Amino acid sequence: MVRYKQGEFPPISEERKAELRALADREVDFSDIPPLDEAFWARAIPNPFYKPVKVHASVRIDADIMAWLKKQGKGYQTRMNSILREAMLRSL
Repeated sequence: MVRYKQGEFPPISEERKAELRALADREVDFSDIPPLDEAFWARAIPNPFYKPVKVHASVRIDADIMAWLKKQGKGYQTRMNSILREAMLRSL
């Protein structure tokens, strides 16, 4: 894999520029793409590969709540996140 920093891309050759101009001038045929109607959205599912970005946070939690979360075993932070996500989704 090649990685470039922003602004450090290699120059584009004239041949490549001509290819890109030719592609930009083409008409795209959308006739084989079905419309996004209600039936489509009724079958839609959330992206299974979506993973929310985590942020580091320091919170103050009542000791009995923390004890209850930890008493259930490993993964108390994940459980806490699930509980908060459920509350967030209910409020939406």
